[in-house]
Amino acid sequence: MKAAILNYGCGNLHSLAKAVRSGGADAVVTPDVIEAIACDALFLPGVGAFGTATASLLPNLGELRTALRAGLPCMGICLGMQLLFERSEEGQGEGLGVIPGNVRRLSAQCVPHMGWNSIEDANDPVFDLSGLTTAYFANSYACEPKDASVITAWTTHESDRFPAAVRVGNIVGAQFHPEKSSSAGVAMIAAFLEEVRS
Repeated sequence: MKAAILNYGCGNLHSLAKAVRSGGADAVVTPDVIEAIACDALFLPGVGAFGTATASLLPNLGELRTALRAGLPCMGICLGMQLLFERSEEGQGEGLGVIPGNVRRLSAQCVPHMGWNSIEDANDPVFDLSGLTTAYFANSYACEPKDASVITAWTTHESDRFPAAVRVGNIVGAQFHPEKSSSAGVAMIAAFLEEVRS
């Protein structure tokens, strides 16, 4: 099974590729959207700025959006999760919009939100199979889906409670970094890949 990691100039590509390989998939790191959407699964990595990432994706935004809406399994991580939404307060540019909603700045005194935090009210097989209850976060922004039923886990930073994970069909978003969240985080990636495989 081939899993593409889309390189749009952001992200922890090395650690994510290592986690994907440990989950039993061939990790294909590529800046080419067309090559990426031809794989069995797609990862949108984290770290970076919304505007920079959307500018990189713009030439093939339509093809990427069409592939996701047609059922291409995808995991968006941190910034990658935010790219699944329509717009962000962080910068200009159009997101993929496969999850209706926007991205807002965290309402907390200490921003960015950095370090380990609890996963609350998790309700998704990837959490059940991995046993992930605490994850590593590095974010200044949070997603606000229009339909709260897509939220599969929460976290709280200071007094700001926001989605830690979302799901729409084959598309999973994680605001945290599973590839940096110890063995349980890597197990979450493996659980997602096993779901794709079966």
